[in-house]
Amino acid sequence: MAIPRKRSFWAVALGHMTNDIFASMGPVLLAFLSVDILSITNTQIGAAVSAQQMTGALSQPLFGWLADRTGGRWQRLIGAGGVAWMAAMLMLSLALALTGRFWLMIIPYALAALGSGAFHPVGTMLAAESDKDHAASHVSYFFLMGQSGLAIGPALAGFLLDQANPAGGPQVTVTPIFIMALFALPAVLFTAFAMQPTKRVHARQDMPHTETRSTGLSASVPIRALVILALMVALRSLAQPGLVAFIPVLFQQKGWGPTEYGLITSSFWIASGMAGVFLGHLADRHDRRHIIAFSLLLAVPALFFLPVVTAKPLAFALAIATGALTGGSHSVIVVLSQSLLPGSKGLASGATLGFIFATGALGSLIIGNLSDQIGLASAFQVVAGVVVMAGLMALFLPAGTQTTDRQETESERQTLTTPAR
Repeated sequence: MAIPRKRSFWAVALGHMTNDIFASMGPVLLAFLSVDILSITNTQIGAAVSAQQMTGALSQPLFGWLADRTGGRWQRLIGAGGVAWMAAMLMLSLALALTGRFWLMIIPYALAALGSGAFHPVGTMLAAESDKDHAASHVSYFFLMGQSGLAIGPALAGFLLDQANPAGGPQVTVTPIFIMALFALPAVLFTAFAMQPTKRVHARQDMPHTETRSTGLSASVPIRALVILALMVALRSLAQPGLVAFIPVLFQQKGWGPTEYGLITSSFWIASGMAGVFLGHLADRHDRRHIIAFSLLLAVPALFFLPVVTAKPLAFALAIATGALTGGSHSVIVVLSQSLLPGSKGLASGATLGFIFATGALGSLIIGNLSDQIGLASAFQVVAGVVVMAGLMALFLPAGTQTTDRQETESERQTLTTPAR
């Protein structure tokens, strides 16, 4: 197993964890606020999560494009600055929520995702570039750190809210959440100073003019492959990340406390990250299409039965299985997209992640509205049926993308990536 060792890799990995700790607190905070401070429906929760995810999604291709064409200070600013922005804006949103005005707090809640949109393309590109021969596994470790943050955030937020608000207490407080923001500062500084930005130069700029002309658009941009990938990602995103916002709500409705529904949400995320490492190593050796398809199809039974179980141990087991099997292919999808656009990996990363989050954002909105119509448990089961279609769609992805990175020569690698000055 190719465990990353470079300091620069771990700088962006720690930044990823910190960013996602704060990003993942949102649904738990909304579930808590909906009972004690704000009177909001599932549709409004879905709208808030959708607005945040859509903001991050739409900004990621732009930041990915900038990551391809800039280096040095700009990449440091985009990466580390994004993490700082996420934490600061989420705290501003929480402060405005205490006024009781939902539509006021949703503005910084949505804008917080610009930080995530800035950080992810830079971090993903540097993680993949750290070892081209093990790109899928290295990106999977990068996403494991992020999903560890996604796991820590809900559990920690739920625990702190429970401890700060004992039953029968005089008033509701969220002060511990504000204190958490101070712990983001060391991670932001380490990310800023330890990451080693690169400057991307497209290989086709160095090719003879006649060779560039002869390749044509179809050779440089595999339209059919990208369309199939987009359809598969759109279907998958209903379950991951679209459905995740409603796991705290589902178990709050079953009578669980903030610590419990925060912990089961964390279990979902950490299982997703750990499975991602395993599937990433498999994807370095086997057909990426099959890895994606089989993992999604195996997720369907766990997702279908998750909303109807009553025993807490079984609920945790199904949440872990659902998270692992729906989310484990995340890094494989990103690396597959990079292999389809090898000259623009920052753009490929930003566009893919942006599309995942955009379709997930729409999914959150759809699921929130659907659950108000047919019930949250039934909405989960509808999503299980959609995941079947996503798994089958993955089998229609084209072959031939598996060895793109391995076919690059050492001279091509030096042309594509040079140290920033």
